[in-house]
Amino acid sequence: MTKFDPRNLADLIYRPIITEKATRLLEENQYTFEVDPRATKPQIKAAIESLFEVKIVGISTMKPPRKKKRVGRFAGTRAQVKRAIVKLKEGDSIPLFPEV
Repeated sequence: MTKFDPRNLADLIYRPIITEKATRLLEENQYTFEVDPRATKPQIKAAIESLFEVKIVGISTMKPPRKKKRVGRFAGTRAQVKRAIVKLKEGDSIPLFPEV
C-alpha cells in the first residue's frame, strides 16, 4: 500500500455528515463524511484509519451534481462536494457524539 504523509491526510476529511440516511447507516457500522473532491479512495481510507484508529473494510464515494443558486440577478452554483461512506470492521466505531 502507498505511504501517505500523515500531516496532509487530516486536511482531506472536512466533516461527518449527520442526516437521516447517515444515521440509519450507523446501525450497519457505516459512517458518512464530506471529503475533498480531489481525494482518492486510498487517501480517504488512510486518513480515516490514521485519524480515528479504526480498520476500514469498504469505501464508497459519490459526487452529486452541483445545484444552481441564485441571489438577485446573479446566478451561480454551489461548491462541489464529495461524500465518502466507509464501512468499518466489526467491533470498531467512531465516536461522532462524544459523551459529556
